[in-house]
Amino acid sequence: MDIYVKPSTKIFVAQKRQVTIKDIAEVEAPGKLTPKILNARVMSINADKKCNYVVSMIDIIKVIKGVCPNATINNVGETDVIVAYDPDMDRRSPIITAILIAFVTLTLLMGSATAIMSFHTDAQIPKIFQNYYKIFFNKESEKPLIIDIPYSIGLAFGIIVFFNHFMGKKVTKEPTPIEVEMSTYEADVNDTILDQMTEEKSETEGEDA
Repeated sequence: MDIYVKPSTKIFVAQKRQVTIKDIAEVEAPGKLTPKILNARVMSINADKKCNYVVSMIDIIKVIKGVCPNATINNVGETDVIVAYDPDMDRRSPIITAILIAFVTLTLLMGSATAIMSFHTDAQIPKIFQNYYKIFFNKESEKPLIIDIPYSIGLAFGIIVFFNHFMGKKVTKEPTPIEVEMSTYEADVNDTILDQMTEEKSETEGEDA
């Protein structure tokens, strides 16, 4: 009898103390075994503060073997699952969340504006536009709006196309550059957490030995 298990990379737990198979993995099993396997307990959380745990595929196999001793278990997902426990995750005030979002948005806006203005200053874009205006219209202008305005519109359009986002909606179904970077960052964070916890486990086992 074959059982297929696809563990997640990371799960978040707030108030729940008992973590079961269905919380950390997808399971495909014959007959009526699936509900029994999904409801099998993997671990208990006894902490009262934010912390991380690691559930390995070995732990999952042991639990499933307790339900189905003669089963052949096939892993089609991750080998380790990070269980991130945060008891205050569901208690955060919507007002605090809105303030944090507004602060981050303002910070990103000011940072982006500063970066664009700094680039324009370093590249002497205003001077370049004045030269363009003199070349095309054979006269000088300190504020060649006929060039500045289309450039500004084009810059905004380019940013929208690059970030693939406008008014809270995606322009296309492709992932945005920020989503790609966040996915890469999250993968790096998860790998670091696993490495740290594996190292701590090895040190603890060494001291016990």
